[in-house]
Amino acid sequence: MTISSFIVSAEVAAALAAGRPVVALESTIISHGLPRPRNHGAALEFERMLRDAGVTPATIAVLDGVPNIGLDDEGVRRIAEDDLAKASVRDLPLLAASGASGATTVAATAHLASLASIRVFATGGLGGVHRGASTTFDESADLGTLARTPVTVVSAGVKSVLDIAATLERLESLSVPVVGYRTTVFPSFWLTESAFSIDWSVDTPAEVAAIMRAQDALGHGQGIIVANPIPRELQWDPVEHDRVLLEALSAADVAGISGKAVTPFLLGYIVEASEGRSLEVNLDLARNNVRLAGEIATAWASLSADLA
Repeated sequence: MTISSFIVSAEVAAALAAGRPVVALESTIISHGLPRPRNHGAALEFERMLRDAGVTPATIAVLDGVPNIGLDDEGVRRIAEDDLAKASVRDLPLLAASGASGATTVAATAHLASLASIRVFATGGLGGVHRGASTTFDESADLGTLARTPVTVVSAGVKSVLDIAATLERLESLSVPVVGYRTTVFPSFWLTESAFSIDWSVDTPAEVAAIMRAQDALGHGQGIIVANPIPRELQWDPVEHDRVLLEALSAADVAGISGKAVTPFLLGYIVEASEGRSLEVNLDLARNNVRLAGEIATAWASLSADLA
């Protein structure tokens, strides 16, 4: 049996060869994070936003056992409409050996993007340390992957259902730089701010590109997290957010939900209890991250060309 390690689409390959900007996009947000059929429209919109800005989108997924870096129209349809497994880095060889398909998480998307030499990745929210992790040891693979993967991830922080303080401490221990984009306060996904500060901030995409270049020169292999808060006028109402979050956490406790099932349960509860308002914020922050990632990729391509 022959296993293909990964396939890069012709569009993405041409852009990389020419030194044009490319941004990786995950497929889990489409397959598992948004309801049908709206998820299909969102996937197409994210790609269109990048193309309109002169940036090549590289949506990543595993289809029939083969990681695809960049999807055609049928591939985008499949991640939106087919029932795909949720695939982290550890699942990639299992999917490859079995010929199965999967939507890639932040960790798997960053890993595969790096294999294809894509340096910028837009997502919604980063995974992190879960509440109660001191006893469950429940921590997202996103953190460990970014400790060894040189990809710049644009994220609206981590979801407030996670332990933000512990996540930031873990990132520090892993030597993963966290840079606020025009902020010194770490965002909490649906909300512009959390209770936690960031040591470093930048004001322009060019500054992020300069950090990427310096990190390469210093021999670091880690990724970089660009914390990009949703604009305040688009954030979820903080009062409603706090109320619904407490309700969701209580409901999970009463139902005895644990382990990997906790986050999907909480997110599903929150969407229903907010009557979809949290979902609209989710889409707005994803658009905001895609936009900034395109600008960073453009700055990175320009810097790389100047130094070539």
